[in-house]
Amino acid sequence: MADDIQAEWEELADEYKKLEETHQVYLNKQKEFLQSQSVCLAQIKHQRYRLKSIQKNFKSLKGSHDLKNIEEEAVKREAQLQLIEETLPKSGSRYLRVILGNVDVSFLSQDAKFKYKDDYEKFKLICHVIALVSLFLIMTTGYKIFEMLYFFFLVWYYCTLTIRESILRTNGSKIKMWWRIHHALSTVSSGIFLVWPENATWLEFKGQFFRYNIYNCFLQYLLFNYQEGALYRLRALGQKDNMEITLEGFQYWMWRGLTFLLPFLFIAYFYQLYNAYILYKLSFHPEATWHVAALGILMLVFFTGNSITTLLVVPNKIKNKMLVRYKTALSRLYGRIPKNNSDSKLNKDD
Repeated sequence: MADDIQAEWEELADEYKKLEETHQVYLNKQKEFLQSQSVCLAQIKHQRYRLKSIQKNFKSLKGSHDLKNIEEEAVKREAQLQLIEETLPKSGSRYLRVILGNVDVSFLSQDAKFKYKDDYEKFKLICHVIALVSLFLIMTTGYKIFEMLYFFFLVWYYCTLTIRESILRTNGSKIKMWWRIHHALSTVSSGIFLVWPENATWLEFKGQFFRYNIYNCFLQYLLFNYQEGALYRLRALGQKDNMEITLEGFQYWMWRGLTFLLPFLFIAYFYQLYNAYILYKLSFHPEATWHVAALGILMLVFFTGNSITTLLVVPNKIKNKMLVRYKTALSRLYGRIPKNNSDSKLNKDD
């Protein structure tokens, strides 16, 4: 028995030596990998600096037929640089550094980015299901404790959402700034609801507010189904980047089939306007506190920002369309980062 244990230990020791050798190889490759990343980032910075200098000179020689080809190639080069950047780490935003510290939150593979984005959409859906159950308990039981837990949950949800969206932004998401501001303001409004005293103004408004939240849960379910279906379909076709989220998870290319959802979106926006109107009337109530006026202003801001942003997302700038076109063409042709000598092939497909 002792001999068997000795033989087994010696075999395990040999395996450990192989593990040490493999680990050393891993450390060497990791060092080379990090060095290559630093070199690529420095070269991208240099390319951007030179491109900016060349594009400035275009303005002084605008209209020159000889430079037209170079100007088009400069746009194409920007698309190439963006494709390269998608495979390299990025520093987190100031907000993430304050919340999480100096932690690298970038994903190096497209699959990892897609999984995180997909998890982001599912996280929102699950939270709205929880919110819907909470609203059902509030409206059927009338217990104050359920109201308090619901608003605590909303504060946590919107705080978490802002962190997740900042991570998405770091990884190439095109989330509009307004939606990030919207969720930050939603955190503030949830906190105000939490501390709003249970007086006559709250008792008069809470039924309408909870009905609005039930409709919002229904809207989020529609958005989730539409987003997931379009994302998987168009990702399979290679038409867009995985992380190009804009409006509440929407992507620019999704406007082609958004006709069905636009009425539901604007019903929610006008519901916010109606909430603002009711809160304005309640602000003159004898028992009205500062919470009523503050929430009325926030509801009006939500309606204005949501409506304007939704209407302005539709028209894209010509340069953005060109960048998307070139990035899509490059991804389809190569499935990887193209080299400079590929420009001649791209001209044929244009």
